[in-house]
Amino acid sequence: MLACAAAALACVPGALGDTATSSPPAADVSDDTPTTPQQAPAQPLAKGAASATLEQCATAAAPQTERSATFAGEMAATTDTARMSMRIDLEELAAGEAHYHTVTAPGLGVWQHSDPGVKTFTHIQQVTNLSAPALYRGTIHFHWLNAKGRVIKVEELHTASCEQPTAASTAGGSATTPIAAAG
Repeated sequence: MLACAAAALACVPGALGDTATSSPPAADVSDDTPTTPQQAPAQPLAKGAASATLEQCATAAAPQTERSATFAGEMAATTDTARMSMRIDLEELAAGEAHYHTVTAPGLGVWQHSDPGVKTFTHIQQVTNLSAPALYRGTIHFHWLNAKGRVIKVEELHTASCEQPTAASTAGGSATTPIAAAG
């Protein structure tokens, strides 16, 4: 089955306004894997914009605990935004299947909320213990809320896929493939 690193919410002041970042704690991450909060983007998002990225995809022949994917969502406030919310779901496309399906596990599919007044909100979710062969992607749901707590904008984006090949395809050992951020 899948194990997830639970997300903790923290606010970090940013140079262009407040930035909230939530990222998983070090649990379920090997000792040699660094975990750091995502830094503010080089180019800030436009007002009301959102992005979904596959930050890291680690494959391994065995054991399953070395197979992981890290997904990140980022959103920028609109003029009328008081708070923002984001949820990252994991979808799997197993060998022989025609469509992705949502994977359920503790810590997945949980709404994360920014503090009031935050201008850019980022949430990072690492998922470990992935099965192979399969493709995994994140589906990220974004909600912008007004001062009354009503949703004023909704967006849903998919990340790039993280391929977990069969053991024969990774016989050379473990490999980590960093994925460039997509716009």
